[in-house]
Amino acid sequence: MATVMAATAAERAVLEEEFRWLLHDEVHAVLKQLQDILKEASLRFTLPGSGTEGPAKQENFILGSCGTDQVKGVLTLQGDALSQADVNLKMPRNNQLLHFAFREDKQWKLQQIQDARNHVSQAIYLLTSRDESYQFKTGAEVLKLMDAVMLQLTRARNRLTTPATLTLPEIAASGLTRMFAPTLPSDLLVNVYINLNKLCLTVYQLHALQPNSTKNFRPAGGAVLHSPGAMFEWGSQRLEVSHVHKVECVIPWLNDALVYFTVSLQLCQQLKDKVGPGPSTFIRGRASKGPCHTLRVR
Repeated sequence: MATVMAATAAERAVLEEEFRWLLHDEVHAVLKQLQDILKEASLRFTLPGSGTEGPAKQENFILGSCGTDQVKGVLTLQGDALSQADVNLKMPRNNQLLHFAFREDKQWKLQQIQDARNHVSQAIYLLTSRDESYQFKTGAEVLKLMDAVMLQLTRARNRLTTPATLTLPEIAASGLTRMFAPTLPSDLLVNVYINLNKLCLTVYQLHALQPNSTKNFRPAGGAVLHSPGAMFEWGSQRLEVSHVHKVECVIPWLNDALVYFTVSLQLCQQLKDKVGPGPSTFIRGRASKGPCHTLRVR
């Protein structure tokens, strides 16, 4: 019995030493790996004036849809802003072709990209605040850091994967409507948003409901994409969506960023699973896998 107890104590001492090594060495190796990955992700969100290379380069993306050719156009992305939009809309009723583009003095900030980049920057800041000279004393301390980093990464990912739900009056009141020259007709609304790795443009065609209309007026709530038949009140008019045209284009570097977010979150979770709240959990986890191979008991 004494021999077994001595062996158990010796094995526990070995595992405690291994846990100290985990805190002092392996944790910092993972933090360095996370920093490298997130710096690559941050580089994808190149912003004007953010480096020594000057303004972010302009990228042109052709809008397309497999379901309609009513809307065609090109969007020019510069960092986190649309610097130009050139859109052609074929009106369904009379095949009239409308052309509208951004005014030359205007840019439209894509808040989703800006917010995602800010969350990545905050995650990097959290990681760099614990450089290699910092000594973690407990597993709980590592868990707290990983939770904070994962929160920022989850928020960054959600900003790209979860577009805002807007009501039709909110879209009508958006400054985007006033970005175009010539001015958009009063029976058109436009919305732009990010969904995963795609930049989406939606054009809503409207018609006014007559005061004597027998339709039951029910204002639509918030949505990412409204359907034909959605109603809303704007000023003194009641309006209904008659046609919806959605076109989109893939932004390759957004796809890269989403992959980096996923890999980083997996690394954080793996480190959390390995560290646990402290050495007792680590020892129980190792013990469940069998005796420690670094100790031979005769």
